[in-house]
Amino acid sequence: MNLNRSGCEGKCELSGIFFRVHFLKILGLLLLAFIFFQTPAFCEERLSVTSKLANVRSGPALDNDVLWQVEKYHPILVLEKKSGWIKFKDFENDVAWIHSSLADKTNSVISIKDNCNVRKGPGTDYDVAFTVERGVPFKVLEKKGRWLNIEHGDGDVGWIYDSLVW
Repeated sequence: MNLNRSGCEGKCELSGIFFRVHFLKILGLLLLAFIFFQTPAFCEERLSVTSKLANVRSGPALDNDVLWQVEKYHPILVLEKKSGWIKFKDFENDVAWIHSSLADKTNSVISIKDNCNVRKGPGTDYDVAFTVERGVPFKVLEKKGRWLNIEHGDGDVGWIYDSLVW
């Protein structure tokens, strides 16, 4: 049997090119849709507690149980906003609600290790100003390389290495 492809070659090549072009267009549109409708991992809004001490609740209302309390500058990731309330996740992946009047966009971090040295300057050659345990929140004042100039709610200031905070 003799298969003569001479009559099909141009059409087959065009068909293959047509398929590839449409495949790339569809792939591009899917990528744009993914970017436009960003998944939560890409569009999480990070906020900071503004009150000296704030109640964290089991639901979006004052009559919901208080689960725990957080200090000023405690950082949170917004999961949902509902009727003046924010559903959030914290550095321990705990999920709860806080009233939106108690949070803003202040840049903040929280210590994630025990016995973190907070130094008098941005480097290990500076003296230790104080030490903090896991779970202490700070406002970020400035960044130099991987060092963060931080301020605690009580006014203490110093520098901490970024791998020690969330």
